[in-house]
Amino acid sequence: MRQAVVFDLDGTLTQSEEGIFNSIRYVAERMGYPVPDAEELRKFIGPPLHYSFVNFMGMNDTQAVEAVRVYRERYVTTGLFENRVYPGIRRLLRTLKANDVFVAVATGKPQSPSERILEHFGLSHFIDRVVGPDMDTKDADKEKLIRKALPEHYDHACMVGDRKFDIEGAKRAGIGSVGVGYGYGSREELEQAGCNIYAETVEDLIQVLCAGMPVPRGQFLSMEGLDGSGKSTQLTMLKDHLSRYGYELVESREPGGCPISEKIRTLILSRENAEMTAQTEALLYAASRAQHVHDVILPAVRDGKLMICDRFLDSSVAYQGGGRGLGVEEVVAMNTYAVGTLRPDVTVFLDLPHEVALSRRMHATTPDRMEIAGEAFHARVEDAYHAMISREPERFVVVDASGDVQTIAKTVAERVIERLKEME
Repeated sequence: MRQAVVFDLDGTLTQSEEGIFNSIRYVAERMGYPVPDAEELRKFIGPPLHYSFVNFMGMNDTQAVEAVRVYRERYVTTGLFENRVYPGIRRLLRTLKANDVFVAVATGKPQSPSERILEHFGLSHFIDRVVGPDMDTKDADKEKLIRKALPEHYDHACMVGDRKFDIEGAKRAGIGSVGVGYGYGSREELEQAGCNIYAETVEDLIQVLCAGMPVPRGQFLSMEGLDGSGKSTQLTMLKDHLSRYGYELVESREPGGCPISEKIRTLILSRENAEMTAQTEALLYAASRAQHVHDVILPAVRDGKLMICDRFLDSSVAYQGGGRGLGVEEVVAMNTYAVGTLRPDVTVFLDLPHEVALSRRMHATTPDRMEIAGEAFHARVEDAYHAMISREPERFVVVDASGDVQTIAKTVAERVIERLKEME
């Protein structure tokens, strides 16, 4: 049975008010109109722009044409990227495509910027067809857009949208409809328009559209680097970027990440345990990791999420195998029961000479037991990381961590997004 799902864009796939509202404010200021308040601005999401400027700002036809031109002056260069994919949408689209569902977008937004948004946020490879009006169209007929978006042959189809225009268009096109409550309409609006099903959240929508479908495997990303390389800062910035792209993040760290493993973390890092042997340290890391993999990492990947972890097995290989001199093969063997064949799909390594990293770290907060191990120890750790990268260059994203924070973050985000898209 061939199924087809047609999605609206703004308020259904992406949370787009930031760019739209900023561009409307730009129009009001440029043309001398009062800037609409938040309630009025929300009305602009869904209907065609020309209609909105006439009905919500009291413009005549000529003024509205000019307002659309001024709006696009800002929107096509900046506003369309002031956007965010709703959490769960990426998993929804991946699941539909993996199960051979025809997926389309029918939007009142002009087709060209719509395609640019989908491409920018890495969603276009999930979409079979994108339909929107051309840039000069004053009024977008949702029924016609939906009919054009549908495949030639299908057994069942539905339209998913957040406004009455989506529901009414679906009804006229002769297909079912799902109204979503997380966008810019209301339940009352959608039900009065006659939606067949109402889904309050993206998770509810997934249950409606993907019932019984297997969920594609999620992804596992780790971040590694010497202490002082800026890893915590870069992780925070990367997580914000990934969430904007609609990745559902499960965040964790090693050692730790779950209650039992956090207790082991305290034991390992406490300066009171200075007499701990290298073998004991390595085995404690492996024990912490075993619980962490069982409780956090495997469930996240199984559920189609993006597991993002501050350090993983590579840290043990570098710090205990290299730094403590236990040997790479020996440390990997210790972790066999902890991880099995599990490895990150992508590992970001922030590359910084150990002398620079150690100097940064010592001038920050009070160093822990690992961080006071001495310069020679950290030199061996650095060498061990570089040896791992040479063995598995396809897994590592190596980024020079000596530049300014924003440049590093931009490079990390671009390269990680590229790798993740290749796996979808």
